[in-house]
Amino acid sequence: QLQLVESGGGLVQPGGSLRLSCAASGFTLDYYDIGWFRQAPGKEREGVSCISSRGGITKNADSVKGRFTISRDNAQNTVYLQMNSLNPEDTALYYCAAKAGRSYYCSTYVPTDFGSWGQGTQVTVSS
Repeated sequence: QLQLVESGGGLVQPGGSLRLSCAASGFTLDYYDIGWFRQAPGKEREGVSCISSRGGITKNADSVKGRFTISRDNAQNTVYLQMNSLNPEDTALYYCAAKAGRSYYCSTYVPTDFGSWGQGTQVTVSS
């Protein structure tokens, strides 16, 4: 059974950092693109970052470029989202999701392309 479990969220002050983890079980990352999404209260779900199944090619939303970094550890079957220079606008519930396929390209433009989702981890940026 394919499962994704996020962790690492919490309360952080503006300018601080967090590293989110997305642990996968029931499948190997080699055959799935992984995306990070977030949703704040009253706002639409937003694609944040993704990493391709082949080549580990990454793509970030303009809102997080230069601040967030997605990476993958195939040995641990885990994807990470390193978030630096956090600001209150980054406050949201963060989800990771998996899209089956073997590609050198990834995109979070169509969230419904991702068939498996974790339960989310809350990130709150506040002083």
